Amino acid sequence: MGFTVVGCGRYVCRGRRSLGRRERAREMDLPRKSGGIKMKGTGQVTEGMLYYCCDVTGYISKNRGGIEMKETERIKAGLLFRPNSMELRDTKHKAHETCRLVNTLDEYDERTPELMRSILGSIGERFYFQTPVQFNYGIHTYIGEDFFANYNFCVLDDADVYIGDNVMIAPNVSLMAASHPLIAHERLGLMLGDDGLPTIAENAEPIRIGNNVWIGCGVTVIGGVTIGNDVVIGAGSVVTHDIPDGVLAAGNPCRVIRKITEADSMKELAREE
Repeated sequence: MGFTVVGCGRYVCRGRRSLGRRERAREMDLPRKSGGIKMKGTGQVTEGMLYYCCDVTGYISKNRGGIEMKETERIKAGLLFRPNSMELRDTKHKAHETCRLVNTLDEYDERTPELMRSILGSIGERFYFQTPVQFNYGIHTYIGEDFFANYNFCVLDDADVYIGDNVMIAPNVSLMAASHPLIAHERLGLMLGDDGLPTIAENAEPIRIGNNVWIGCGVTVIGGVTIGNDVVIGAGSVVTHDIPDGVLAAGNPCRVIRKITEADSMKELAREE
């Protein structure tokens, strides 16, 4: 049967051929420049034995059942995936083109709400986007009621992004669910593209934002982070760790400054003279 192997960030061995008896019976130590994979033959090699070696050692193009995994399945499983695959490009293209159109419309154009609904996983009845706005997939983002996003809201929703009710987003906020391997030669070469050549490797982790959250201007939220309910994130923060309920948090990296209490109330300023 045929197989495809890619080593640790370098193109190692790619071909389609049948394994001989001796090859099946002995360990195969594949040549490599860095990293690489070792496979042990145990008699007859079947498709079910050719499994994704998707740890730091490399990648094989079948799962345990011999069935090609979809890139969306790899994302959900927390595995590296190919963001340039045709499977994902079509979805991203729809989101990109819809955002491009929305960003050209008058801010009160009646088409905007339905256009945004057409690309998002879900969103409440009441919401407003101050354009420009950009989603990478759209369908991976789920937004609650009474949502407001100011200028330049950017969401790389390569993994799922959950936003609760009554959330306010200040200008220039980025939700970055996507990431790449830290080792340089793994970012391009660990995986094969649709054309059989080395391509970009990516991983993604979900972002969760609770209810009644205000995210200040210029904030970046990294994949894998959960922000609790009733939270304020200060301007310019980089949120790399979970934030608990009911706090003011700020900084790079973002950290809890203090609890939000009744002493922070501004209701006196709302009174009528």
